[in-house]
Amino acid sequence: MSVLERARNFLSGRQRAYKLTFGGVAGDTVLQDLAQFCRAHESCFHPDARASALMEGRREVWLRIKEHLDLTEEQLTELHIPQQRKIQK
Repeated sequence: MSVLERARNFLSGRQRAYKLTFGGVAGDTVLQDLAQFCRAHESCFHPDARASALMEGRREVWLRIKEHLDLTEEQLTELHIPQQRKIQK
């Protein structure tokens, strides 16, 4: 198995784990809470640079979760293994 195939399998398995974890009614409840806590739909700007960095870090976690829940396997692979384009050409 090639390095690329192993990486794709790893991402696919991780994506399944995210979907199992955040699926269903309980997962929806947690995602709603995280969306608010992570400032998913609002600016992370704050005059204090440290406060802004903290909020941006929370938002980065939210975006990672949403990537694994909403992107296709192909999109997730391209996002996390961009060099695959060079390998496939």
